[in-house]
Amino acid sequence: MRGLLKNPLILIFIGILAWHSFSGIQSVGDWFYSMILTLPGIIIGLSLHEFAHAKVANMLGDDVPKLQGRVSLNPAAHIDILGLFAIIFIGFGWGKPVEINPLNFKHKRRDSFLVSIAGVAMNFIVAVIFAFIIFLIVKFSGNDLVGTGFGESLIRVLQYTIWINLVLMVFNLLPVPPLDGFGIVTEIFNLEKYSWYQTAYSNGFVILMILLIFDVVSKILTPAVTSIYGFIMNLFF
Repeated sequence: MRGLLKNPLILIFIGILAWHSFSGIQSVGDWFYSMILTLPGIIIGLSLHEFAHAKVANMLGDDVPKLQGRVSLNPAAHIDILGLFAIIFIGFGWGKPVEINPLNFKHKRRDSFLVSIAGVAMNFIVAVIFAFIIFLIVKFSGNDLVGTGFGESLIRVLQYTIWINLVLMVFNLLPVPPLDGFGIVTEIFNLEKYSWYQTAYSNGFVILMILLIFDVVSKILTPAVTSIYGFIMNLFF
């Protein structure tokens, strides 16, 4: 990812995304407060997403993530500072990608598929867990906590955590490299055997930037995340 940032075209794309992001800001104070509330969810979502990749790869016989210290719940092992700032300031960012060696797997396609889907599965599980936490808080504390300023902020942090994890899940399911969705469809349909695979993989980040700039991603993300969020909350309320 860092190598891609040396490409002037990529930097231009990121600059355009930043301009789009800040052009709609009404109040810097409100934006800063929202960022403070969303930061825990961002860190949790990115960290557990990458941890899941590393853990599953290690369970399936690849010791590369473990040797690199990635089979850890410590956010420091997974947070890329540049990617964190990017997601805060332009709404698009990344964690440190987990490196794997598919040659260590007994069943390359199956195990690569499981590693690819592990991150998004973890984000969904986290979203459900945090929805359950909100349910417990509302059920057992009532207005004694929820009705206070602290309680209101706490609920917003938990809600943001659910939302961010669902955004990460749906976004990463897009079948565009370098996202997990591309890895998933690659293993399902064995795309590596096609001549266009390497070209698509090499230019995936540029394609992704174009989709982001022209709001194609948001047109997919917003309704999908809204529907899944509603489904999860309806499980408890």
